Amino acid sequence: MDVLEIATIAVMGGVLIALAGIFTDAHTRKQKIKLKALEREVELEKLRLETYTMETEKMRLELEHSKVLLLEEKHNSTK
Repeated sequence: MDVLEIATIAVMGGVLIALAGIFTDAHTRKQKIKLKALEREVELEKLRLETYTMETEKMRLELEHSKVLLLEEKHNSTK
């Protein structure tokens, strides 16, 4: 092996290491973006569940109020 071959191998090795670093960094960034998206989805689902629970409670209270009104109306009409 002469000096030129060794230099070429060294340069190629450096390029391969640099490329591996670039690909690894890109993969890591992509994974972080996916993780952030999943965290946002979880937060959105929590908000949806909270909204659903509040709406259900509101509907329950409205139904209860309607029952009371109907019972009062029925009671008043029988007098």
